Amino acid sequence: MYTVTLWEFAALAAASILVGFSKTAVSGANTVSLAIFAAVLPARESTGVLLPLLIVGDLLAVRTYRRHAHWGTLVRLFPAVAAGVVVGTVFLLWAGDAEVRTSIGAILLLMAGVTVWRRRAAARAEAPATTPGADGAGARLKAGSYGVLGGFTTMVANAGGPVMSLYLLSAGFRKLGFLGTSAWFFLIVNVAKVPFSVGLGLIDGRSLLLDALLALFVLPGAYLGKACVDRINQRLFERLVIAATVLGGLQLLLR
Repeated sequence: MYTVTLWEFAALAAASILVGFSKTAVSGANTVSLAIFAAVLPARESTGVLLPLLIVGDLLAVRTYRRHAHWGTLVRLFPAVAAGVVVGTVFLLWAGDAEVRTSIGAILLLMAGVTVWRRRAAARAEAPATTPGADGAGARLKAGSYGVLGGFTTMVANAGGPVMSLYLLSAGFRKLGFLGTSAWFFLIVNVAKVPFSVGLGLIDGRSLLLDALLALFVLPGAYLGKACVDRINQRLFERLVIAATVLGGLQLLLR
């Protein structure tokens, strides 16, 4: 097993609680968890430790919000996401930790800026930015671009949450539709990533032993998120998602 001190294990446990909370309350907040894992463990290997914990959180989120998913949106996203995962796998074959952090941090901040700009423009026009699940050339182009970025960032650093959160916000999803669609999306994508991570040596017996301990902390985080989500109004929910995205991007750039 990885050798960690008591304080380092406590930090990983707190990050695991946040994984559960982000899956059932504020999607994208687990970028903070990503940063903690990368600080305590070797940055590259930390992604392999974190992935099974994310899948545990995904299962809990699907159990809670499974009826609220918009499958048309998921079907539209998956081909582009698959392409992004392949690109991310190739990127990981040669990129070092510094290149990974800088690339993803810049992408997250760019996407946050674009989302804020779009929502302010829609507010000035006193009309919604879009209808959830809307089709058309513009919607397909947006789904494709966000999908490739989401697949790339989720493969190289488990940081696809903020990108997809921004996509769902920009697509006009309300809170429950957002959480349900996000839950199914990441369960499917994260499970699909496992063979790639094993092939890259990011998941092995040592990482799974640590996961077996940390998974115990994902559960209370998920139930805490479920208890809190009904008390978070839509405007605050959107602000928290965007704030978590910006924080995650800055952490990756400044580390």
